[in-house]
Amino acid sequence: MGVLLKISTIETLYYDRIYALHGLSLEVKEKEIFTVLGPNGAGKTTLLKTIAGLLKDQPNKGTIEFMGKSIHRLPPEHISRLGIVYVPEDRGLFRELTVKENLDLGCWGRRDKGVKDDYEFVYDLFPILKERSKQQAETLSGGQQQMLAMARAILCRPKLLMLDEPSLGLAPVIAHQVYDALLEISKAGTTILLVEQNAKMALRIADFGYIMETGRIVLEGTSKELQENEDVQELYLGVGGERVSPKGWRLYKKRRTW
Repeated sequence: MGVLLKISTIETLYYDRIYALHGLSLEVKEKEIFTVLGPNGAGKTTLLKTIAGLLKDQPNKGTIEFMGKSIHRLPPEHISRLGIVYVPEDRGLFRELTVKENLDLGCWGRRDKGVKDDYEFVYDLFPILKERSKQQAETLSGGQQQMLAMARAILCRPKLLMLDEPSLGLAPVIAHQVYDALLEISKAGTTILLVEQNAKMALRIADFGYIMETGRIVLEGTSKELQENEDVQELYLGVGGERVSPKGWRLYKKRRTW
């Protein structure tokens, strides 16, 4: 698959002096699922906002290319029209509007004949949205709101779908439903860039992953490679932990290799 998104040594600043991203580079290939993992404060959300053009005059340095064209520092509406759709952590719904009205906004400006088919696709993915089409978005559960945000994004026909912490605050059963839907969205041909703290769930569906800490990519690899990495197992997957020394007189933690 070809490279859809290419980020080269970008630096993003807040208040012109606080570095949130330091020389960060990554690539996202077409029709695959990529995940960026890391703790709170690592800069994951800042990365997505920088790509989407939501941070004025950022990145301060470096380049972002989408489908071979430079997009860094373009207005967010231009980036969206190119086919990059961002679902934020707070889901960005119009809470006072109904489910159907929120979905209709995802089709804003579309004049193609595929709208009906796309509605059928999202209703097959999330049947509850069809059942509650006349219900206000703010009355939905957290999981249903996440489904609505994803469905609206799909109706925009994205080439790259970016999601920020889609499992946040969801019960495990609902989170698995959301991630199963992401697999179906990927199979339909949409490239996905996923930011998560739930490493187990993200690596279950991802083709490739990046580990991000303090604004930098510290490790990258296929999902299988990351799952088998001892540092990732201990720090992100809850495997391992403190070990007894060979002499048996103290406990210690394995030092990470990045």
